Amino acid sequence: MIWKLLRQHVSVAQLVGFALANLCGMVIVLMSVQFYKDVLPVFMQGDSFMKKDYLIVSKRVSTLGSVVGRSSAFSSAEQAELEEQPFTKSVGAFTPARFRVSAGMGMQGMQLSTALFFESVPDAYVDTDLEGWSFSPGQEEIPIVLPRNYLNLYNFGFAQSRSLPQLSEGVLGMMKLDIRMSGRGQVKQMKGRIVGFSDRLNTILVPEAFMNWANATYGDQKEAGPSRLIVEVKNPADDRIAKYLKDKGYETEGDKLDAGKTTWFLKMIVGIVLAVGLVISVLSFYILMLSIYLLLQKNTKKLETLLLVGYSPARVARPYQLLTVALNAVVLALGLLVVSLVRSAYLDVLGRMFPQMKGGSMAVAVTVGIVLFLIVSAINIAAVRKKINSISN
Repeated sequence: MIWKLLRQHVSVAQLVGFALANLCGMVIVLMSVQFYKDVLPVFMQGDSFMKKDYLIVSKRVSTLGSVVGRSSAFSSAEQAELEEQPFTKSVGAFTPARFRVSAGMGMQGMQLSTALFFESVPDAYVDTDLEGWSFSPGQEEIPIVLPRNYLNLYNFGFAQSRSLPQLSEGVLGMMKLDIRMSGRGQVKQMKGRIVGFSDRLNTILVPEAFMNWANATYGDQKEAGPSRLIVEVKNPADDRIAKYLKDKGYETEGDKLDAGKTTWFLKMIVGIVLAVGLVISVLSFYILMLSIYLLLQKNTKKLETLLLVGYSPARVARPYQLLTVALNAVVLALGLLVVSLVRSAYLDVLGRMFPQMKGGSMAVAVTVGIVLFLIVSAINIAAVRKKINSISN
């Protein structure tokens, strides 16, 4: 009798409208979480094209700060705070030379000389072979590491414009530099030997042991905190890095925060799309409940009669509850099918763009879909039962 009443008054158009609206919402929600899960490894994996393990951090230099002489050095408290961040593995400080340095080199009867600067970092952060990277007081030769782009600037800029020979890394490693240091009324002549080239550190590096000795001996400037830090991060794509540095007014060299910024942007877009899908799903839920309530309202007298002759509220509510659960199950199945088809299409494109990308499973979409199905179905069942109970009272 109850199923007969349901078939007589059910509106197919209303149910189809609900199913389509709910399907749109379900597909948007599932597609958002699945796409995020599939694309995130492109930025997060160890062989990611955006992988950067180290960040060179400095304070932003402002016009006002320059005028009032505000220091750009990091205090001990600021270094400690950075070390305590969840994305940080370790922090090292750049130690600048507090004395004057110049270097000369003879080439084809021509003597080249220029003012230089030295910096040092802990040995663990140097990205070259550390063989020969040592210094002890009394040693007359200084190991030096140059940025690789300095050599490129010389070969493809300065050398060509002056008709000088281009130099390879091996040739430059065999040459000796005449290093002149001065400070505290003292002058010291030493030899410099280039032992490697760095892609990570854009500075002229000397061993930390040499820097400590030279600053103590020739440093005629007041010792200050480091103006740059090198930070080893756990995951360079962690969007918390960009947020923290922005809040603190810190800057990084080059584009080393691109991974974190891209991940943050991806999360924001996915969040917006996910919110839209959830709104559509909620609206479709109300459409279904309105349709069920209208059916119950049309059959109020007959349902009251059934309750009076002995039918329990649970039995009277069961057909309507089964109808909503069945519709939700159909929507879930169709939603997963659509997500699977769309996913196959975009994975093929992403696979060609990023060969290192490995295809995962649809476990995330299936899990989220089942959770939504259970939540919505439970609410539907409870709402129908509540309406039937109100009729019986």
